[in-house]
Amino acid sequence: MSLDEIILFVYFFSLLILLLFSSHGFIMLFYHNKYARNVPKPLDDVDCADIVTIQLPLYNELYVVRRLINSICSIDYPKDKIEIQVLDDSTDETVNIVEKVVKEKQALGFDIQHIRRDNRVGFKAGALKEGLKTAKGKFVAIFDADFMPKPDFLKQTLRYFSSPKVGMVQSRWEHLNEDYSMLTKVQALALNGHFVIEQSVRNKAGFFIQFNGTAGVWRKECIEDAGNWHTDTLTEDLDLSYRAQLKGWKFIYLRDFTTPAELPLEMNALKAQQFRWTKGAIETMKKTLPLVWKSKVSLRIKLQGTFNLTNNFVFPFILMAGILNVPLIFIKNSGPWGNIFNLMAIFVLAFVSSFLFYFYAQKDVHTDWRKKIVYFPLFMAGSMGMALNNTRAVIEGLLNRKSAFIRTPKYKVMKKGDSFTKNKYFKNTKVDKSAIIELMLAFYCLIGVVASIYFLEVAAIPFHLMFFLGFSLIAVLSLKRSTLKKIV
Repeated sequence: MSLDEIILFVYFFSLLILLLFSSHGFIMLFYHNKYARNVPKPLDDVDCADIVTIQLPLYNELYVVRRLINSICSIDYPKDKIEIQVLDDSTDETVNIVEKVVKEKQALGFDIQHIRRDNRVGFKAGALKEGLKTAKGKFVAIFDADFMPKPDFLKQTLRYFSSPKVGMVQSRWEHLNEDYSMLTKVQALALNGHFVIEQSVRNKAGFFIQFNGTAGVWRKECIEDAGNWHTDTLTEDLDLSYRAQLKGWKFIYLRDFTTPAELPLEMNALKAQQFRWTKGAIETMKKTLPLVWKSKVSLRIKLQGTFNLTNNFVFPFILMAGILNVPLIFIKNSGPWGNIFNLMAIFVLAFVSSFLFYFYAQKDVHTDWRKKIVYFPLFMAGSMGMALNNTRAVIEGLLNRKSAFIRTPKYKVMKKGDSFTKNKYFKNTKVDKSAIIELMLAFYCLIGVVASIYFLEVAAIPFHLMFFLGFSLIAVLSLKRSTLKKIV
């Protein structure tokens, strides 16, 4: 087999994998229409008789912790039925701020404790598990530091524990700072695909969904029955979700009830978040996918669970396609490969499927969806540019390389006039070293753009441009942190 044939084979195989995963969007949209009226039925009201423990896992959140605790204490629920656990693993001034705010709230009659550990063993999962040991509540609500639950959060979510087999109720994330920059707008579009379509459709169709780590309520019995929080993956939420549903517990997803939170404002923080989510998902896949296939759930649930747990495998193949795009321009114009390249036109379906998926994700919940969907090409380019970062996460997950739970820094920045460049956490955020490689890949993909123009490969130009733009933006926004606000 010649080198040209090897490149063609690897490229074709990469596109086939991408088509397989991307075309799953058509299936999601099919179920979206089929089960549109299959909505969960809540109780008419909540009698507020049950104690609810609210857990707030923290690690160095000095800018948002007061806002968080204030919003928790503003929840409309009997004060004597709420227990608040501030699970504080902080090592900076956050500790003193929490101590002060907790004393203030205790003086107002709130049952709130400042819980500290000697170490960060197990990171967030370890903190949640430690708090659960003494939790009084029949239900356990969890919020990350950047979330601001609405006053009616408990009354809205507890209504859906209408059956003793309902183990968890998840609300949809809303974005406090979506309009802050181009970066936050693209993130919001990407997340809405998951929260508006994927989570909602999976739940309505009877497939497994996941607790998203925050802005949800668990039945304490469900957590304990499923084996409690485990600390062997970076996505403890996904791990526990699958273990609980394999035990027969039912989850409810509330697409139309939202909990606001901040989006990452800076590229290195976003890359760290994406790395953690991707690596953790691979770790969880290795752990739980065999359990899914050994279980007695239906084949349709097993297949959908497999897609859900393995979809991060797209990133190595996106990276491979981006690298091979360039030599393929020259191969196509120097050999008898015309028919093969004509066949590859079918792979445009992957783009169509992705577009429709995110189109409906915006249209379903936003009246100004036209203004939001215009960022789809930029989202696609960003996904391509993020391929190197996330491919590294996939490889580390497969190779069992353990790493720390790197938190996403919070800046308490919500509107365009706010600045965060003097923020302590921003100054301490390390530039990801892979940005140099991403910059090199950008110049490499530029060769593909020039070659496509030279050979008049009009259809190839947009894809080469997106790879070039994606790697360029990721690299520039990673390296030029001091000019970030002007760039975005």
